[in-house]
Amino acid sequence: MKYSQRHILIVDDSEINIALFEALVAKLGAGEAKSFSSASEGLAWAQSHEPDLIIVDYMMPELDGVEFIERLRATPGKEAVPILMITANDQKQVRYRALNVGASDFLIKPVDRVEFLARCANLLAMSEMRHKLDDRAAWLAEEVRKATAEILERERETVIRLAKAAEYRDPETGAHILRMAHYSRLIAQGLGLSEAEQDLLLQAAPLHDIGKVGISDSILLKPGRLSPAEFELMKQHAAYGYEILKDSKSAILQAGASIALGHHEKFDGSGYPAGLAGGDIPIFSRIVAVADVFDALTSARPYKPAWELRDAAAHIQAQSGSHFDPDCVRVFFEHWDAVLDIRARFQDEDTLFT
Repeated sequence: MKYSQRHILIVDDSEINIALFEALVAKLGAGEAKSFSSASEGLAWAQSHEPDLIIVDYMMPELDGVEFIERLRATPGKEAVPILMITANDQKQVRYRALNVGASDFLIKPVDRVEFLARCANLLAMSEMRHKLDDRAAWLAEEVRKATAEILERERETVIRLAKAAEYRDPETGAHILRMAHYSRLIAQGLGLSEAEQDLLLQAAPLHDIGKVGISDSILLKPGRLSPAEFELMKQHAAYGYEILKDSKSAILQAGASIALGHHEKFDGSGYPAGLAGGDIPIFSRIVAVADVFDALTSARPYKPAWELRDAAAHIQAQSGSHFDPDCVRVFFEHWDAVLDIRARFQDEDTLFT
């Protein structure tokens, strides 16, 4: 990219010097010159604009050139603007100070025309290169963002396909995974989990029953109540799900592994597979337990009709502190209108994360 319209700031309390510098800058054909005889006004302009080069005198009544440079360099985003300071021939210590606080170059009075033009051209070339590097960095950041988005989209597709693998074998899934995932996010939000945690839970929650792919059809699709022996076999789906997902490098699948293992634990320690209680149960699993059971109760299945909403709500509340984390239950019913909206919104299986 060619930066043809460049902005050169001239700060000098002498109108004669300003006129001289403006005439020399014009010979550069470098763009627009902005001049100030007040150092404080020039500093304010430099702090609020994007100069490509600053030419500043040292001897000025309000701020000297060193103070000007020091204050500008302390301004965020102004750390790399090229600055050319003008000093007298006997001010070597001033030049050292100027370089230490961030001057890019300096010229000695009386200013030599050829040297002035050469040094300004070099500093403008430096400024143009800085702009190009900034553009390159911005381009690279955008490419990384797009690549990351593609990776995340592939992860979401993986989740969808894994969830559907269970769906094809289990009549309790389907639109169920849509609703319970969004119920889970709603609870997470009410509990004050971060946006990143809420989104992670939304993506991972559908994997809670992925372990059912390891359960035989004779048990999984049995229309009546399971025998104690059959139920023991069914309970293994929690561990199966964990084993399927646990070694993934994906944060979504890792969260899914934890959820799969813990979503049948109960707050009082009477759940499975590990009999965990209270805060020992991972928070994602405690959240999913409420969302999963509520939607399962209110959904029709081949072996049962759907419960009325008031009956399902009463059951969840009655089990608060025993089956369910009381905080998760409280938040769920504090957002009852949003629960009903999710229930109405996801009645088919068109998409998972809309």
